[in-house]
Amino acid sequence: MEPLVIVLGAAVAYSFASLRVLKQYERGVSFFLGRFWGTKGPGLVFIPAAFANMRKVSLRIMALDIPAQDVITRDNVSVRVNAVLYMKVKDPQKVVIEIEDYLYATSQLSQTTLRSVLGEVELDELLSDREKINAILRRIIDERTEAWGIEVSAVEVKDVDLPENMKRAMARQAEAERERRAKVINAQGELQASETLAQAAHMLAGEPTALQLRYLQTVTEIAAENNSTTIFPIPIDMLRPFMGSLTAGASGGGTASPLPERPALPEPSMAAVLPQVKIDPVEAARPK
Repeated sequence: MEPLVIVLGAAVAYSFASLRVLKQYERGVSFFLGRFWGTKGPGLVFIPAAFANMRKVSLRIMALDIPAQDVITRDNVSVRVNAVLYMKVKDPQKVVIEIEDYLYATSQLSQTTLRSVLGEVELDELLSDREKINAILRRIIDERTEAWGIEVSAVEVKDVDLPENMKRAMARQAEAERERRAKVINAQGELQASETLAQAAHMLAGEPTALQLRYLQTVTEIAAENNSTTIFPIPIDMLRPFMGSLTAGASGGGTASPLPERPALPEPSMAAVLPQVKIDPVEAARPK
């Protein structure tokens, strides 16, 4: 009985030693005597000890940081760019059999792809069109890693570090652009104001009474400043009604007191204007 108990005990111990527990997000790639045995999990799996081994692979999405890379863009600007890559294992068998270290290989592929892709774009495109560049990076890396059993879900460019001289140049460019917009807006305001003033002048020309009301309003605004002396011009249009009434009164036979006549001044003679010059007849007859 004792040998049987020993054998049973050894079998139970061997069975417990051969049991493995895999979580829901894990898969186990097993090998029996060096040959691929299958993909196990999740849950409780049996791997014969000393005859088979298993390698666990996580199926969750992983964020892989791409180190900063020195890149020269197509317009010969040196920048330093880093990015992040989101990936997950799609086929655990290929991840274990086809490649030795899939994380290291994916990181190296991402770095070289980042340098090659950004070297074909200009700086303005890199700064303004991130979505397009991210899509190109994801497509290229996903095509290369598909044979390794890896699926790349996204690639995002995180930071673009520019040299100081380029930052100053971009600041000057932005300042010049702001000044151009300010000048354009000022010119548009002047145009709108001139159009409005032209419409107002046209309306005032058609209604003389409105011009008088505007004139009185201007006088009121000036008087509100408590100035001791106010000088303002008088438009001719305001005097026309009075001139018309005077003309009508004169034509109607009204009597008006005549103005006193001014005494006529004597007309100046040429002798008084020109200087008096005496001419000697001897000197005049002498030849020059």
